[in-house]
Amino acid sequence: MKTVFQLMLVGLLFTALSACDTHRVFDEYKAIPKNGWNKDSVLVFDIPVTDTIQSHNLYINIRNDINYSYRNLWVFVKIEQPGGIAIRDTFELAVADAAGKWLGEGFGGLKTREVIYRRNVFFPRSGDYKIYLQQGMRENLLEGISDVGIRLENVK
Repeated sequence: MKTVFQLMLVGLLFTALSACDTHRVFDEYKAIPKNGWNKDSVLVFDIPVTDTIQSHNLYINIRNDINYSYRNLWVFVKIEQPGGIAIRDTFELAVADAAGKWLGEGFGGLKTREVIYRRNVFFPRSGDYKIYLQQGMRENLLEGISDVGIRLENVK
């Protein structure tokens, strides 16, 4: 009975602390199909931007299970601003160290890794920005990734 109470207390504390994150502007995950992330599958995140003065940190987040076969994940990134101007990039997210220890946080077989993609990003125009993410590994069907997300937060 004592353990159940302690777990409930920890859960309540975690919920309260995560609700107080006033710097977070956008945070969304997209689920990857259970059979894997196809190399042709592009995840699209629509981010409404109204503040063109505030600088932001942009994160790419992934959730992988412990059966993921690699230490890293390469993603192709395309950021499109209102009006159609776009930038493209390739980004590597480390998910395990050289010894194979998972770098993400989490319980059981699922780990969440949050990695800063760009610091101090300014958005030159207000409107809807689109961020496109595509897996850039050599596998046609990448197994072991369950969710991919984008988080945008104001620089403190």
